[in-house]
Amino acid sequence: MNRTRHAVATACLALLGMQQARADLTDMPWPKALRVDQAHAQIDGRLDEAIWAKAPIHDSFIQLQPQDKKPARWRTTVQMIADKDALIIGIRCYDDHPEQIRAPLVRRDQVKRDQDYVVVFLDPMGQRRTAQFVRVGANGVVADGSIAAVDDVEDFAPDFDVQAAAQRLPDGYSIELRWPLSTLRYPYQGGADWRLMVGRSVPRDENVFLVSAPLTQDSLHNIAELQPIAGLGDLVQTVRERSFVELRPELTLRRHEERSASMPLTRQNDANLGLELKWRPRADWVVDATLNPDFSQVELDVPQLTGNTRFALQLTEKRPFFLESQDVTGKGQPDDSGQARGLAAFYSRAITDPNWGLRATWRGAEAEGTFLSLRDKGGGKIFRSNAYETLERLPQHLSSQASFARLHRQFDRWGAAGLVSVRDYGLGRHNWVLGSDFHANLSEQSSMRGHVLLSSTTLGFDAEDLPLRQSAQSGSYVWVEGRHRSEDWANAIHLERLSPRFANDNGFVNQTGIQRITAQINRRMGSQTLSLPGTALSWPAYEFEWQLKLAQTSTLADPEFGIPSGQVLERRVQPGVWFTSARKFEFWAHVGLDAQRASATGALHQPRTVNLGFILNPSPWFSLFSIDYEFGRRLDVEADRLGRGQTLAIDANFRFNLPAQMALEWNQHLGWSDVRGPRHQRSLQEWLGQSLAVLHFSAQDSLRLILQQRGLSRMPDGALEADRRHGLTQSLVYQRRQGLSSAFSLGYTHTRRQPGEGTQKEWFAKYSTVFGR
Repeated sequence: MNRTRHAVATACLALLGMQQARADLTDMPWPKALRVDQAHAQIDGRLDEAIWAKAPIHDSFIQLQPQDKKPARWRTTVQMIADKDALIIGIRCYDDHPEQIRAPLVRRDQVKRDQDYVVVFLDPMGQRRTAQFVRVGANGVVADGSIAAVDDVEDFAPDFDVQAAAQRLPDGYSIELRWPLSTLRYPYQGGADWRLMVGRSVPRDENVFLVSAPLTQDSLHNIAELQPIAGLGDLVQTVRERSFVELRPELTLRRHEERSASMPLTRQNDANLGLELKWRPRADWVVDATLNPDFSQVELDVPQLTGNTRFALQLTEKRPFFLESQDVTGKGQPDDSGQARGLAAFYSRAITDPNWGLRATWRGAEAEGTFLSLRDKGGGKIFRSNAYETLERLPQHLSSQASFARLHRQFDRWGAAGLVSVRDYGLGRHNWVLGSDFHANLSEQSSMRGHVLLSSTTLGFDAEDLPLRQSAQSGSYVWVEGRHRSEDWANAIHLERLSPRFANDNGFVNQTGIQRITAQINRRMGSQTLSLPGTALSWPAYEFEWQLKLAQTSTLADPEFGIPSGQVLERRVQPGVWFTSARKFEFWAHVGLDAQRASATGALHQPRTVNLGFILNPSPWFSLFSIDYEFGRRLDVEADRLGRGQTLAIDANFRFNLPAQMALEWNQHLGWSDVRGPRHQRSLQEWLGQSLAVLHFSAQDSLRLILQQRGLSRMPDGALEADRRHGLTQSLVYQRRQGLSSAFSLGYTHTRRQPGEGTQKEWFAKYSTVFGR
């Protein structure tokens, strides 16, 4: 088998004219820093100061994608200078065809794989469990965030106060990055060596990605091979006592208008003064506080299709206060149906509108912990669920105190944590969650993680959704995941059990009273040459997998909702294929041989579907095009019957360079879903769209326009009544940013909803700045 695979890969490479020897990964050198008291280097991207001539050069890179274990095709050099205040990193990217460098002007955190960029992964804990990363595009735009080994997902929500600049050169480009030590969190004593890896994206026909460490596609996660930084000397010891305080006052002026067919026009003018504080007393501690924050002007959520499901979907957190210790609180990752998997013990979008909040985070060599508490004004949704639906309660004036604490202890190859979560609504109404979670690396190729959560809830609701105190209801949530990744396999299995009355008002729980087993079996076939039968057409597949998705969800007895034990809610059997090719082309195809039940009294239906999709980076100006299309016999959940139908999602992103060094981003997201009735008429249809355009006048000034609409239509059919809903939102915002130090926004939002023709208009101005450091 291995001999056959090697022959196929060799033929594929020969076809492409890029046959290369395998890179030697056994002895890749470590990066080394130049230790100085004060680095006199201007962050302009030029690397022309005298000090750069003294800094050691690290130029050992290998290819990770599209095929790994190969020598780098483009030379890249890394130099580091460490002084008492910062790590300064200089990166030189050589290119024989600099005219092909893709460097569009985009928003922060929008530096993607369709662009030329470098990325620095830095792990000051030295454990390769978590890392901070900063991407810098060839034009100096920054995207930053964090990544955790347990889920291996890059989270772009955190923003770090870094300085970065780029310089285009006749033979490529260069980057300077200044990473202040005050933004790093590391143990006060007993910590391991700081670790680092540099990556480089070269988006040509093959979307090449190079790394400075012996990382391969067989690695268990993307930070598994971060290398120690040599040459730091006593830097960590000399700066670990240093403290800083940062104050960010924020002023928001707002005018709000609202009217509907049943309500006259109302107007309201508001002025809101908020304050955020960040205090780092020493390297392993950070304290965050917020007073009267205004979270109303974050970018609109991308709309999601929800008309044919009874379960709530997760939303991404965008508010800065919640992001400092997100890796310590633990995150649940949504699966392909939008439901949470993993540790979702704290879901910050459950906090709607805080009066104040306080959080402290500590990171030691072998343990870490966080505590937070916020006073929420109320008005948000509280979820209660059963096996068949998520019940949304909306107590308009129910304020609460939300508190959460988690302490994690790390051992050699495994770690465990204890946590407590409390939501106190007063008058004896509360929700408590106690629990423990764990993770373990069983080998270099296999890992395991899971949690056990216990809840007790005295908050109930009457027939009119008014809150009341009830007798305590208890519940439990047990979840275990195992993963294995090797040259031949990439597999995962999940075991999950949620008792009927489990609730976590600080977390995300959209379904209870179920037990579920899920398996993903992927047979990795390596490189292949694909051809169209009956033709001479062929193309390379850099990665090719046969896939099988399996799942079964069944009910636990729930007398309150009349749900018996052992009912099969859903059974998935979805064989398919997935591969990647040139221009970062990804293609997948799966056949759905599933079973699904819509209600406790309904039948177990047998939907039959085909899912096809692809992602493509067509060109520098057409940076992303993706389609996900499913068609066949689908279940109409509300009608409890099968019908011919389809669901379609399309994303298209465009980047245009304009005169006077301006640029335009234009992102389109469209969705469509429908199911036909017994007489082949369209019984249910839902549509949505978001068009986001950002005009960049400069790296600091931009004008953002969002047009967002969604609608749902159900035709009357026997016991089902007609239902028509439509909403349109328009948002226009001008923003000027000076890094993370100050921001000014001026905007207008207009929302219309039918039926009822309700309209809302809002004008606002917001200014924030930073003092201290």
